[in-house]
Order: sequence, then structure tokens, then C-alpha cells
Amino acid sequence: MTSGPLDFSKYQRPHFEEANHELTHKRAAEGDEGEMPPENFGDALDQVTKTSTGEIDSLIGEFQRLQRKLQTDGERIKRDIEEYRKLSELVMQLTEGISESVEKVRGSADR
Repeated sequence: MTSGPLDFSKYQRPHFEEANHELTHKRAAEGDEGEMPPENFGDALDQVTKTSTGEIDSLIGEFQRLQRKLQTDGERIKRDIEEYRKLSELVMQLTEGISESVEKVRGSADR
């Protein structure tokens, strides 16, 4: 299984346009005093906390997925290296056998 390059665009910082829009909308409801009523402040804080927590949970899940992929890829690479080592040994043995056979043929041809 080959994987392509990582798509870092999906790891960009989240845009909080929705939360920001909601906060702006709530501020418009504040009136002329410019102070946010406590209930609106609590709602805004809850929204920011919920958004932040969701993003963190999403990143944790993505990191766990990447960790599993790294482990799987690492195990596959180790198996591939071991198979290559065994194949190299077999090629060396075969080369030695052929070399010995060629020497025997040369030796019998020289007689």
C-alpha cells in the first residue's frame, strides 16, 4: 500500500467565522451600552469552548490515525527489508554455485 504526499491543507487552523458571526450578532443585541449581558457572554463562551473542544478532538483523532498508519507502514517496511535480505542471501548462494560450476567446467576443459 503506497501513500501519496500528505495533504496539509486539511490541517489549517479553523476559521471561526460562524462563532465570530454569532458573537457579532449577539453584540448587536447588547444595545448602546456596549456591554454584553451575562447570559450572552456565557453562551458565547460555551460556543467558543464547544468549537475549540471539537477541533481538538478532531486533531487527536487525526493524529491517532496517522500514528496507526506510521506503525503499519513501519511494520511493512521491516518485512520488506527482511524479504530483501533473504533474497540477497539466496542470490549470493546462487552466484557462488554458478561460479563454482563455471570453474569446474573450465578446469575440465583445460585438461
